[in-house]
Amino acid sequence: MNDLVIRDALIVDGSGDEPVTGDVAVRDGVITAVGEQGLTGKQLIDGSGLVLAPGIVDIHTHYDAQLTWDASANPSPQMGVTTVVVGNCGFGLAPCHPDHRDLTLKNLTKVEGMPLEALLHGVHWNFETFGEYLDVLTARGVVPNVAAFANHSCIRTYVMGTDAAKRPATPGEIKAIGDLLREALESGAIGLGTSTLESHNGEGGIPMPSRFACDDEFRELARVLGEAGRGIFQITKGAATSIQFIEELAELSGRPVQVCPMLQDPGHPTDVFDCMEAYAGAASCGQEIYGQVTPFPEIMDFNLREPYPLESLSSWQTAMAASCDEDKMAVFRDPSFRSRVKSELETAGAPFRFSNQWNTMTIKSKGACEDQVPDERSIAEMAKAQDKHPLDCMLDIALSECLETEFTVGMFNAEEDAVTQLLTHERACIGLGDAGAHLTFFCQAGTGLYLLQRFVRERGDLTLQDAIYRLTRQPAEAMRIGGRGQIRVGGCADLLLFDADVVGIGERCMVDDLPGGLERVHTPPLGVHGVWVNGQRVVDASGSLSEDIQPGSVLRQFPT
Repeated sequence: MNDLVIRDALIVDGSGDEPVTGDVAVRDGVITAVGEQGLTGKQLIDGSGLVLAPGIVDIHTHYDAQLTWDASANPSPQMGVTTVVVGNCGFGLAPCHPDHRDLTLKNLTKVEGMPLEALLHGVHWNFETFGEYLDVLTARGVVPNVAAFANHSCIRTYVMGTDAAKRPATPGEIKAIGDLLREALESGAIGLGTSTLESHNGEGGIPMPSRFACDDEFRELARVLGEAGRGIFQITKGAATSIQFIEELAELSGRPVQVCPMLQDPGHPTDVFDCMEAYAGAASCGQEIYGQVTPFPEIMDFNLREPYPLESLSSWQTAMAASCDEDKMAVFRDPSFRSRVKSELETAGAPFRFSNQWNTMTIKSKGACEDQVPDERSIAEMAKAQDKHPLDCMLDIALSECLETEFTVGMFNAEEDAVTQLLTHERACIGLGDAGAHLTFFCQAGTGLYLLQRFVRERGDLTLQDAIYRLTRQPAEAMRIGGRGQIRVGGCADLLLFDADVVGIGERCMVDDLPGGLERVHTPPLGVHGVWVNGQRVVDASGSLSEDIQPGSVLRQFPT
């Protein structure tokens, strides 16, 4: 007898085909029947009026640390996600010498917006190697399925110590770095994650170790993937990394390459499409290159203690190096600092960098005037009224509040027609939500639900079946995650049941569920009626997450 039958649902199976109404049956975590009606099982779920889809495959998350204290990867399962890929951008926890644990956590705090106190309270260091890290997750149990990239910055630090964030590697060190990647692949890594992005800075504003890698180091890593005959090369691309070099790495490795961030930048509105077309051209030469995209507009909340949108500016390095509020405020008052920043802003900025988006920057809250309604004007409007440069206006406001002022700024993906072009591009893979990271200024674990809400129901840019395909089967196949992403007989029973008329995300709010009672941003799910991982229900009809069971698998075997 079947363990579970979901009856009379509109089945959108992930293939892109037209939906059908019928039942889906599950036994021992595997789908046994699709589309028939009147099936019986130990547990019956009424799916009438609801959509049944494969669980969402989220290919760009940063739950590496959180999974050591939170098996659920909260809030992703509530958002319909049944498989997460961690280790993106080359950031994670392993391999890590015991002497480098504090540095690793401080780097994560800076580069991925994770409160240090929460990491110190939560991370359990009962591993050193990458394989031991996966073993720990397996023994502890996980709610969603988890695949993990080998972390380039972690590997560099393991080989080079603190020199990893100071200089290129020697030939001998490059070989050792390649050997550790090979070891990670043999232990179950889905591939390699790395970054050359200018805004990826660690403790003290120092660039993350992968940013110091020379071209020969990247070539060695690509060769290791090629020799292994498996693995994805994931790179978060900075301005100095050319498309031609990405194509070289794809050719050298013979492996799929995932490039991000693919965002529509108002300062460079056509650049992202030029990149995507280049990747399409590479496909005609046999190279498998995808650009990671997101439906979300990139709206960031920040203060000048942690001004993430501005930290890709080289002139901001002085402020990042300041160790306390007093020192930061001294930097912000310095006319020479202001002059350097203005000068850099006047030059043509690199893609995916703050490029004078003063017209989208507003005050979210003022620390000394909590009961006062913030000025709704943009910083650009305030600056004009005060006859100031917008930078001076922003800095003066923050200084008057002893850096307590909270700002918000719309950076990228503001033009929804352009976003639709990205979402539907032949070389696009939807992800880039950064679930588990940047916890204090956005929560984009609900990438899939937002896509269904905004671009399917409200705008009608994608059909329901196309959107589900792009959230499930397509990323699973691109990432070589076998058996998932489609409702089919013999496939894994990762399922999402939702109301298409309601599905989406709610208003942003703050919750205090991090270790030590620390807060993070949360966007509650809407319209989710159930989520199953390997046939076991992890989210109920009310949208509540159950942490009593850990039915997920730590994935360590991937089709070539």
